[in-house]
Amino acid sequence: MAKSLFHKNQRVYVKPVGTWAHIERVIPHWVKDVAEPLRVTYDVGLGRDFLAGELISEASMRKRDLQTAEGTDLKLENWRIFRARNKWADGEAQANHPIPGTFPVVVTDDKDWGGWRVPGAEYDRDPGRIEHQARIIANAPDMLGVIKRFADFASTKPGDTPDDLIDDLKAAAAILRSVYDVPVEDVVAAE
Repeated sequence: MAKSLFHKNQRVYVKPVGTWAHIERVIPHWVKDVAEPLRVTYDVGLGRDFLAGELISEASMRKRDLQTAEGTDLKLENWRIFRARNKWADGEAQANHPIPGTFPVVVTDDKDWGGWRVPGAEYDRDPGRIEHQARIIANAPDMLGVIKRFADFASTKPGDTPDDLIDDLKAAAAILRSVYDVPVEDVVAAE
């Protein structure tokens, strides 16, 4: 039997998609003559229902972030670049591409699906730019961890922070706020 682990309007991290969302509906799946639901899925407004194992509560994410900040080498994400074969053009027709016959797909899920990709026409227009974007996106979780460590250092040891880094650390704090905090306007608009 299944119990609901999340509730309506709770903010959760959706692992297969790699984004934050609010639970719009809790959907129990009932079976006749059974007192409890067989399974519970959650509608977060992303086009399909998700199981509890695909979601992480905000409190759990904060707990993981604290463990990471305290020295535990816990990596939440393992994003990587996967080379997909270009079905519409062969390698000879793509001589100006960095790796002819393929295009980058940033995979954000452990099962090698989900993530970021571009339409073929956009890749053909500027392959170097798209390759650069793919490398930035694939390394974003690691860069975010570095930014968090710098911000934590500055907040725990303000006297040891060089004056010429203060503006950069303020920018790092702004980046962290934009990643981890949901603005009130977004919550009101979602309701």
